[in-house]
Amino acid sequence: MKPLNGQVLIQEFEAWSPKSYAVEGDRNGLMIGTLNKPICKVMVALDVLEEVIDEAINEKVDLIVAHHPLLFRPLKKIDTDTPHGRIVEKAIKHDITIYAAHTNLDVAPGGVNDRMAEALGLKNIDVLAPTQSVDLIKLAVFVPESHEEDIRRALGEAGAGNIGDYSHCSYSSKGIGRFLPGDSTNPHIGERGKLEEVKEVKIETILPVTMKKRVLNAIIKAHPYEEPAYDIYPLDNTGNVLGLGRIGVLEKEISLEVFAEHVKQVFSVKGARVVGDLQTPIKKVAVLGGDGNKYINHAVFKGADVIVTGDVYYHVAHDAMMAGLSVVDPGHNVEKIMKESVKHFFENVIHEKKASTEVIASKIHTDPFQFV
Repeated sequence: MKPLNGQVLIQEFEAWSPKSYAVEGDRNGLMIGTLNKPICKVMVALDVLEEVIDEAINEKVDLIVAHHPLLFRPLKKIDTDTPHGRIVEKAIKHDITIYAAHTNLDVAPGGVNDRMAEALGLKNIDVLAPTQSVDLIKLAVFVPESHEEDIRRALGEAGAGNIGDYSHCSYSSKGIGRFLPGDSTNPHIGERGKLEEVKEVKIETILPVTMKKRVLNAIIKAHPYEEPAYDIYPLDNTGNVLGLGRIGVLEKEISLEVFAEHVKQVFSVKGARVVGDLQTPIKKVAVLGGDGNKYINHAVFKGADVIVTGDVYYHVAHDAMMAGLSVVDPGHNVEKIMKESVKHFFENVIHEKKASTEVIASKIHTDPFQFV
C-alpha cells in the first residue's frame, strides 16, 4: 500500500465540506505548505498552537487539518521570535502542511454542529440559521444487468440517492444498449468492429451538485465498460438547506440545572456559564459551536428553550434573558468534538482507497481558560 497524495485527501474532504459552505470573509483552505506530496500521517486538531506543531513534529506528521485557521488575520511580517512566527518557521522547516476547515465544517452535514447536537442527544435535528441551499442534479447511468447491483451500491456509498432521512434511493428501468467498438477499444462485452446489443439497466438517482465529481469517480471505478454512458440533468427541486447551528428536541423535558450538568458531561468541561432560572423546563434545544452571539435571535425565533454556545457577551446574555431564552455557555473549546469525527472521515477515505496513510487526533489541550 502507498500513502495518499495530499491533493487526493483534501479533494475527498472538500466533497464533504466544500469551501463554498463557509460564510463570507472566512479563512479556510491551505494555510502553509503544499498538498502536492505523499501524506504518510495526518493529524486533526482544533487549534494550531506552537505546542500542537511540536506534537506534529514528534509524531512525524505531514499534514495538519485544523478547524480554527492559523492565519485568520493576515500577517504583516513573520517574526520568528514570536509564537506565530515560530509556528510558521517550524511548519516550513519540518515540511508540515497546514489546512483549515472553519465555518464550512460548521455548516457541513455531519460536521461540528451536527456532532454537537447528536452528542447532546437531540432528536428531529434541523438547521438553526440557514445560509444557503445546495442545487440538486439527477444522474442516469446505463449498465449491463450483470453489474446493476455493483453500480447501485457504488452510488449509495458515494453519497448519491439521499432524500430526507432516506438513503440509497434510485429507480431502474430495463432496455437494450447498442454500441460499435472501435479499432483501439478493449470492450468488456462484444468485439471490435461489430455492432453489439446488450441487455442494460438505466439507474436513476439524485445528488447534490457538490458531490458530482465524487459520484462520477465511483461510477467509473465500479463500471465494467471502458466508457460508461451517463446523463446529468439539472433539477428545480429544493436542495438541502445548509446553515450554522442546529435545533432539536430532547427525549424528555428536564430542568435547566440538569441540562447544564448534561452539557458539562457531554463536552468534558469543568464548568459552564448559565443564563436563566435553573428550574426552567428545557425541551427544545439550539446549539451552535464557537461564538454564538449573533444567533440568539435565531434561537428565539425557532422557539428554543435554551441555546448551547460559546463566548456569550454580557449584554447579549441580558437580551436572551429578556427574550425568555436560557443559555448554557460551555466555552468555545467544545468544538474539539470535531477531532474524532474528522479523523473517522479520513480513516474511511484511506480504507476505501486501500492506502497506508495514518490519521491521529491531536492530544494537546488548547482551551486557554480554566476554572479556579
